[in-house]
Amino acid sequence: MDTVWILGDQLRRDTGALAGVRPGEARVLMVESDGKVGSGRWHRQRLHFILASMRRFAEELRVEGFAVDYRHAPSLRAGFAAHNAEFEPGRVTAMSPMSFDGRAMLEELNVDVIANDQFLCSAETFGTWAGGRANLKMEDFYRWQRQRLNILMDGNKPVGGTWNYDAENREPPPKDGRSWPSPIVDPLDAIDARVIADIARRAPDAFGSAFDGLWATTRTGALARLRQFIDEVLPHFGPHEDAVLSSEWKLAHSMLSPYLNIGLLHPREVVEAAHDAFNEGRIPIASAEGFIRQIIGWREYVWGLYWLWMPEYRELNALNADQPLPVSFTGGETQMACVSHTVKAIDDRAWAHHIERLMILGNLALTSGVRPGALVEWMWKSFIDGAEWVMLPNVIGMALYADGGRMSTKPYASGGAYINKMSDHCGDCRYDPKKRIGEHACPFTTLYWDFLARNEPALRSNHRLGNQLGSMRKLKDLDAVRERAVEVRTRLADGSL
Repeated sequence: MDTVWILGDQLRRDTGALAGVRPGEARVLMVESDGKVGSGRWHRQRLHFILASMRRFAEELRVEGFAVDYRHAPSLRAGFAAHNAEFEPGRVTAMSPMSFDGRAMLEELNVDVIANDQFLCSAETFGTWAGGRANLKMEDFYRWQRQRLNILMDGNKPVGGTWNYDAENREPPPKDGRSWPSPIVDPLDAIDARVIADIARRAPDAFGSAFDGLWATTRTGALARLRQFIDEVLPHFGPHEDAVLSSEWKLAHSMLSPYLNIGLLHPREVVEAAHDAFNEGRIPIASAEGFIRQIIGWREYVWGLYWLWMPEYRELNALNADQPLPVSFTGGETQMACVSHTVKAIDDRAWAHHIERLMILGNLALTSGVRPGALVEWMWKSFIDGAEWVMLPNVIGMALYADGGRMSTKPYASGGAYINKMSDHCGDCRYDPKKRIGEHACPFTTLYWDFLARNEPALRSNHRLGNQLGSMRKLKDLDAVRERAVEVRTRLADGSL
C-alpha cells in the first residue's frame, strides 16, 4: 500500500496529497518529532496547538476509515525511516512543505512531492508575477490578486472606486468605552490533558501560560471562530485595526492566522465569507477591504517572497545589527508600559496583533540593533501562528530592514510619538515619549534618533528618509541623545530598563 505523509501544518482533508484519496487506497503517516518539540524555548500554547491539532486530525482520519501510522520519533527523518521499515510502502507522497528545509528533506528522502495548494497564489505563480519587475511592491501584487481572483471588483475597477482604505483604517484607540466581542473558548478534554502532560515531559524549556481552549484544534472549532469573526467582529475591524489598547488585547482582529497556517482553514473560504458578508450589506467597505487585503495581499505576498528569496534571505543583516534580544522579551521586567503589556499578552496567549509586533516589538529591536536571527527565532517559537515562512520576511524585511530595502521602501522606525498616538500606554508609563534624553526619556524616542545617526551611511540614499535625516542632523542635543542611547541599549540587554 502507498503512503501519504501529512506534515503538522497540512491538516486538511481536501488539499494536498490527501485530496481525492479514499480509505484503503493509502496509509497515512504523521510524525511528532521529539527533537523539534524539545528544541529550546517554545511557547506552551504554540506546542499544544500543533500537537493537539495533529492528534485530532489523525483521529478524524481513523474514524473515516484510514489506516494512520502516528509516530513519536527523535526526528521526522527517523519517523519516516521507521515507517518504511515496518510497512515498506510502494510509494510515499506528500504535499510540498511550507519550509525550505522541509522541502529539501523530502527531496533527499525521495518522497514524491506535489504542489502546495494551501494558498491562492502558488510560489511558482508569484515567481512569474515577480519576474522582470525592477521593484516588488505589495500594493501592486494586491491589486493584481484582486483582479485575478475577482474580489471586490466592479468589472476592471475596484468596488467603490478605491483600491484600499488605509487612510480610514488608522484611527487611534476609541474613547467611547465600547465592548469588544469575547472570543470563543472551548472546554479542555482528555486529548488536551495528555498534550499538556507530554509538553511538561518533552519540552522542559517551554514558557508561557498553559493552553486554556482559546485556540481551536479542529476544523469544526476553526469554522466556528470564522463565523463569529464575520458576524460579530469584522464589521468593527477597519477603523481601529492599527490601535493598541491596554484594556483590550484583541480588539477587532480576526485571530484566524493560526488556522490558515496549519490547514484548518483555507484562505479561499475565509475571503469568500468576508466577500459574501460585504455583498449582503453586513460589513462596511473599509473593514471588508482591509481584512481581505491582509489575506490575499500581505499574507500571500510574504509567502511568495519567502520562496523567491530563500535560502540566502535568512542570513541577511544589512545594518550589521548584533545586539541580543531585550531581556524583557524573554521574561525580564521592564518599566516600558507598551513593551510590558505586549510581552505579557504573548506570555498569556502566544499572540499579539500586527501593530504590537511591528511598531512595539519590531521597532524596539530595529532601533536598538537586535541581531535578526535572534528575533526571527524568538517570534517563530513564541507566537501561536509562528512559521519560518511567516517570520523571515516579516522580521528580516519588514521589521528590521535587514534586507536593505528589498521588501520595504524604508525602515519601520519611530519614536514614542507614534506609540503615544496609537495606544493608551504612555499616560501611565514612567517614560515620556516627548523626551529624548534624561532618566525619564522614552527609550523609543532616544533610540529612534540614535538609529538614524548610527545608520546614516546606509540610509542616506533612501529618498523616503530625507526629512527625518535632515531633522536628526539639526538636533542640538544629538551627542547627548547618542550617549543616552548607549545606556538604553545596555539596559535593554541586562534587564534594568
